[in-house]
Amino acid sequence: MKSPIHSVIIGLAIIVAAFLLGKAYVDRARPQGTIQVTGLGKTDFTSDLIVWEGSFRAENYDLKSAYASLESDKKIIEDYLVSKGINKENIVFGAVVTDRNMRVRYSDNGNYMGEEFVGYILHRSVKLESSDIAKIEAISREITELLNKGVNFYSNLPRYYYTKLADLKIDLVSEATDDARMRAENIAENSGGQLGKLVSAQMGVFQITGQNSNEDYSWGGTFNTLDKDKTASITMKLNYKIK
Repeated sequence: MKSPIHSVIIGLAIIVAAFLLGKAYVDRARPQGTIQVTGLGKTDFTSDLIVWEGSFRAENYDLKSAYASLESDKKIIEDYLVSKGINKENIVFGAVVTDRNMRVRYSDNGNYMGEEFVGYILHRSVKLESSDIAKIEAISREITELLNKGVNFYSNLPRYYYTKLADLKIDLVSEATDDARMRAENIAENSGGQLGKLVSAQMGVFQITGQNSNEDYSWGGTFNTLDKDKTASITMKLNYKIK
């Protein structure tokens, strides 16, 4: 027959076991460890700087004559740009690039006979950089008027930039961080826990794409220069403790 003391001990053991099992169940239901969330910062903006480049060339068997022709075209281009409202000091001409023009020779029966020198080809670039986007856009479209002046000119597409990109990036990082924290708080609250200390933060790649475009993001970052109106975005990955 069991003694009263023995029965009390067994009863206490049962109570302690029940308490421990209950606590284990509650602890298992309570969020543990950390939670990782990603926030997004995104904004549309318009470029405030345009860069446009073109090039012209001259060909002649005599190098001196080719250079003289190129200098004449340079004067025509400069006068044309000044007539469009561009200051001379803002017109940047590149160095002259000289190439030998070679022609492949074949015999009457198609056999290769080497190359023949047929003259020089001289190239030179011209560049405009301005905050007056509308003016430079108009010049880039109308520059073919130089063809009527006898200039062998090639125009590139304008490139668009934003001079306050550093400030914009700081604002987006702040926005992405706030977005990530809000997501973490919602997850913690919905799971019955509380958001603890920030363990780590990792900034994603800065992306700039054309507005309403189908450009894909790149692992190394996309930097669109072809569109005047752009969209910038960045992500922040935050890791929080849960308590």
